Amino acid sequence: MFKIGNVEIKNRVVLAPMAGVCNSAFRLTVKEFGAGLVCAEMVSDKGILFNNEKTLDMLYIDEREKPLSLQIFGGEKGTLVEAARFVDKNTNADIIDINMGCPVPKITKCDAGAKWLLDPNKIYDVVSAVVDAVEKPVTVKMRIGWDEHHIYAVENAQAVERAGGKAVAVHGRTRAQMYEGKADWNVIKQVKEAVKIPVIGNGDVQTPQDAKRMLEETGVDGVMIGRAALGNPWMIYRTVRYLETGELIPEPSVREKIDVCILHLDRLIALKNEHIAVKEMRKHAAWYLKGIRGNAKVRNAINECNTREELVSLLMNFVEEVEAKQNAQAV
Repeated sequence: MFKIGNVEIKNRVVLAPMAGVCNSAFRLTVKEFGAGLVCAEMVSDKGILFNNEKTLDMLYIDEREKPLSLQIFGGEKGTLVEAARFVDKNTNADIIDINMGCPVPKITKCDAGAKWLLDPNKIYDVVSAVVDAVEKPVTVKMRIGWDEHHIYAVENAQAVERAGGKAVAVHGRTRAQMYEGKADWNVIKQVKEAVKIPVIGNGDVQTPQDAKRMLEETGVDGVMIGRAALGNPWMIYRTVRYLETGELIPEPSVREKIDVCILHLDRLIALKNEHIAVKEMRKHAAWYLKGIRGNAKVRNAINECNTREELVSLLMNFVEEVEAKQNAQAV
């Protein structure tokens, strides 16, 4: 357990804020698998201030997800402060996080996301302004640097701490690396050694054993899991159990995977509507099927599904096929 400001995080496993993925339906599903903290996908500060309907819908939080960190992004101090103030007063989020890690060009060219990494003074200025404007704890998620020549992770984390930020999450890649190459855990360790606020490590945690190794090698307070949890909330559960007991729980059966996939689908339908939810669920269903032998045909067919009935029927037929093959092999 660790604390971010006055918010208790009951274990050391945190769901990363993944754009286009971490809506309430996904977060709640992951939360039920034991995540200590879940983070919402990044929300535009200007979208909030212009009352954009789609943006405001992204601020929805189910009470069962809590504690929850809601992430905002923007390139200007004034709009970030106003958006943070709105989140503080009008949502039931527990923590307000500022995105300083997104590497995507359309974000960085607006001076948002990873563009902040080039100037620790600017980071101090904006974080202190947000901290002064809100009551909820403020945190920052960042990368180690812009590129290999501009790695200011330690200075940037110290700026966050000095400004009153209550925690920092560090992805061990530079902006230039995007999602390629290897995450540099050594820089994460340097950040942990340089600040007193909690540090959450992120990058290349693919297995429960990776999570344990990151904690041991870097000394971080928590481990953030992102892509390894896509279609695989068991990664969260298995990691929590492994860190607490040393026991490595087996992978789920195909039927277990598909049952949770359908639960996730139904939550998405309740959140959005059937037409939008089924289209969004296509990528998630493909992630749930990853690693199951013989899934190529069904993964292709998923992209033609437009209704819940079509998608559920396709998935359940696949489960029955897989189980029939397994039973035949067992005889």
